[in-house]
Amino acid sequence: MKVHYINILLFALPLNIMVSSQKNRYNTHNTTIKKPIREHRTLCECELYAPSKYDNYPEMKRVMQKFHDRTTQRFQEYDERLQEKQQICKDKCDKEIQKIILKDKIEKELTEKFSALHTDIKSDAIPTCICEKSLADKVEKGCLRCGSVFGGIAPSVSILGGIGQVALNAWKDAAIISATKEAVTEATALATQEGMKAVISKINELIAFYKGGFVVDLPRIVTPSTFDNGTALVQTADKLFGKACIIPATRGTRGFCNTAIYIKESEYYVGKFGKIGSDAYDAAFTSKKGALETANLATVDAKYAFWQTANIAPIIAIVVIVLIMVIIYLILRYRRKKKMKKKLQYIKLLKE
Repeated sequence: MKVHYINILLFALPLNIMVSSQKNRYNTHNTTIKKPIREHRTLCECELYAPSKYDNYPEMKRVMQKFHDRTTQRFQEYDERLQEKQQICKDKCDKEIQKIILKDKIEKELTEKFSALHTDIKSDAIPTCICEKSLADKVEKGCLRCGSVFGGIAPSVSILGGIGQVALNAWKDAAIISATKEAVTEATALATQEGMKAVISKINELIAFYKGGFVVDLPRIVTPSTFDNGTALVQTADKLFGKACIIPATRGTRGFCNTAIYIKESEYYVGKFGKIGSDAYDAAFTSKKGALETANLATVDAKYAFWQTANIAPIIAIVVIVLIMVIIYLILRYRRKKKMKKKLQYIKLLKE
């Protein structure tokens, strides 16, 4: 049954096509031509397009409302900008007018003041700006800056000078001790020579007393270690004499030897020469030591004075430079204050 229904429906479709086809000459169609009606949305003041005509068009009402809002906003912005520009121009004009009025007033008052003062000051001599830096101001600031720099350097130099002075004092103390030791050493050597000379002189007197007879070269017994020791001199002379003092014929002792080393009461007993050498040594040592110490200490003092001068000279130079800078600064400051006072008087006149 389903198959038959489908066939019937499919057969009815071509029949319908044939009946409704435009190619069938026996089939006439009555068609009506409809012209589209266009809606006018133009905004116009004519009565035909009055707003009352658009009451039935919500979309058009929205468009009109949007246009009205935007137009109103733009006019408001334009009015605000116009008022702002007018205010700016007005303020500018007011300022210019005030400047002109103030200038005329100042010129008039200055003319009256200058005529009353009977001065030769011209209008171009009045300073236009009190902040203008002159050469004196620049020099003053430069001096002040240099003074501050030297003021910062001076303590450092003083500290270095103090350290140098401490080191110099320590060197002086060590130099004095060394000079004293050198003086003692030199005085000892010179006094030893004087003591030996005194002993040898006495021995030469003994030899001269026995001139022409038996003598021995006794000056050889005088040495730095024996000249002030009588016992050492006797022992050294005894060794030097040896068997030469014995007379072969009589087996007795020669008179030179007896006088020199055997007879203690003799004037030329060698044992007494030690005291002579010691006295000569003491006298020479005392005199030589004082002179040598004085000379060495004078040398130390001269070196100390030289180095002290070299140490103090930079400090003195810096102090002198600082004083000069301070003097220049004070002079320029005085001149600047005087000039500023004069400028303030002019400004006071201008304000009046």
